[in-house]
This record gives sequence, structure tokens and C-alpha cells, in this order.
Amino acid sequence: MRCVLISGIPASGKTGLGKYLSESLRLPMIGKDQVKEILFDTIGFSSRKEKVALGEGAMQLCYYFAEQLMKRGIPFLLENNFENSSKPMIKALLERYHCRPVTLLLTGDKQVIYRRFLEREYSPDRHRGHVVNTCYPEPEGAKTAEPSLSFEQFVSGIESRGMENFDVGEDRIIIDTTDFSKVDRDGIARQVKALMESDL
Repeated sequence: MRCVLISGIPASGKTGLGKYLSESLRLPMIGKDQVKEILFDTIGFSSRKEKVALGEGAMQLCYYFAEQLMKRGIPFLLENNFENSSKPMIKALLERYHCRPVTLLLTGDKQVIYRRFLEREYSPDRHRGHVVNTCYPEPEGAKTAEPSLSFEQFVSGIESRGMENFDVGEDRIIIDTTDFSKVDRDGIARQVKALMESDL
């Protein structure tokens, strides 16, 4: 069987592309951020350490959901900012169920994507659990602005964690999302569909 891994740098459009492909290809989608938001809203956190623990728990839940689908031979999309530390677990899972991934790696001009990252952090549509590090839910009337990463910190995190080079073998498609208007989502869907059907 096959699955689709959607990876890439922060604010490169992974979730949006994942939702589009999920609808277009009629595949269930598992997204780490969506799982994190459920945990933020049901459990909350009162420190950076607790927030990190919820993030780790969210990833374990994503792998659990993926494994249940693999057991039943159901293709799916798994979206996350995979990094070097992600490789051993995801590779072991794929090998255990003989699942061949199609990896979509989203990247682009880091200056442009960094500006998009900052805009997202200050957007009222952004779940506050992703933005704050001290406490969520925030005390009433106490929404505080968290310090933003500098461009240098943004790039350093991407490079040190291997987000831009994630590769677990098999087929990998690199997608430049510097300008969303130039991303051929239909063409990507056709390419992924062809690869997904190549084992049939």
C-alpha cells in the first residue's frame, strides 16, 4: 500500500495543501496541528514544558491513527513538519506495514515564508495554543504577545532540525510555495494519484 507524507518548513502551506489533496483524492488526513489543538483545548498547559509534552503526545497519536489505517490497507495523508528526529519512528512504521510513502516536501524563499510565518502568528485565526508558551487557556483579559523568532532563529531551526531535507526514501516531490498563486494543486494531485496507483 501507499501513503502520502506532507512535510516542509513552517508556514509553507502544508495544512492547506493537505486539506486540498484530502478532498481531491478522497483520502483521510491526519494532521499534527489539528490533534495538538484538541489537546490544547481539552487539557491545556501552564508551562513551555507541558506544551512540548502535548506536542509529543499529539505526534504519538498521529502515528497511532496512521498505524490503524496501515493495518487495514487504507491509504491516507499524514501532515507534519517532519524533521531528523522523526525519521526512525516513521521509517519503522512504514517498513512494518510495507507502506511505500509519497513525500511532498514544501519549501521556498525563506525570507518570504518567514514573513508569512510572522503574519500567521499574529492572525486572529491562529489557534492561541500554537502562539503562547506560558499558559493556555490564557487568563481572561491577559492575552500577551509572545516574542517572535528572528529570521536567523527561524532559519537556524529549519536547518538544525532537518525540516528542509526530510526524506524517507521512495518518491519525493519538492514543491516551491513561495507564491501560493503559482502552486499547481491540480497538477500535484494528478502526480500523487499516479504514484499512489502505481502499486495497483
